[in-house]
Amino acid sequence: MPGAPVLDEIKIIIEDIGKGGGKEPPSGGDGGGDGEKHGRPGPPSPRRYYTGIALGIVSILMFFMALASAYLVQRATSNRWVPVHLPAILWANTMILLASSATMEQARKRLARADLSGFRTLWLVTTMLGLAFLAGQLVAWRLLVAQGIYVSTNQGSSFFYIFTAVHGVHLLGGISALIYVSRRNFETAKVSLSIAADVTSYYWHFMDGLWLFLLALLGVHRQAQHFLCSAFGVRKVPSRVAERSIKGLQMQGNRIIHGAADFSIG
Repeated sequence: MPGAPVLDEIKIIIEDIGKGGGKEPPSGGDGGGDGEKHGRPGPPSPRRYYTGIALGIVSILMFFMALASAYLVQRATSNRWVPVHLPAILWANTMILLASSATMEQARKRLARADLSGFRTLWLVTTMLGLAFLAGQLVAWRLLVAQGIYVSTNQGSSFFYIFTAVHGVHLLGGISALIYVSRRNFETAKVSLSIAADVTSYYWHFMDGLWLFLLALLGVHRQAQHFLCSAFGVRKVPSRVAERSIKGLQMQGNRIIHGAADFSIG
């Protein structure tokens, strides 16, 4: 029939008009609910993840700066300060941690090239290097324990255990993030693999830089620390105030590393 194609076209036009220009009406009949009215929420903006890790890094940095200030004040004002000779293994641990940053960057480059196999291999190497660093820190503790140097031995040893323990706990959080990224199925996740790898790498590089700062702080001589105190505007405080501060830090340090110290001794 010659008029059939024309009628079919008219039906299509009418259906399009009824659908509001090609858009399907909300399910549920009379206008739908509020959820259908506003539509399904889209994926979260990547900016929230970058903002979250930035806020986390700033809060951790402020915490360590407070500890560093207490350390500088105590060492500069105390007449009974006994410095801790850093175990040589700390330098090897530092090289391991720096190597982990290098392998992480190589992993991100492989991911940018869509080489998932190479990315996962280098990501796993980074995770293993992080675990090796923590194992090396436990070895350093055990070496000090063998010399009779404990958390409560003196003020210098208290700060050494506190700094290394708190940094180790935060680095363990980074290792957990590495494992999460390597095992997560991002095809069904709200965040992409590249964003997760970027956020994790920012935190990991920050922990590397923080360790370099702590290592330099613990190895700086007394004269240089007097200069740092004056540079940061840290004034000399009464010895009684400093002693109360260090006692509080010792109590917190004992709580933080009690279990890890027992493990390293065993």
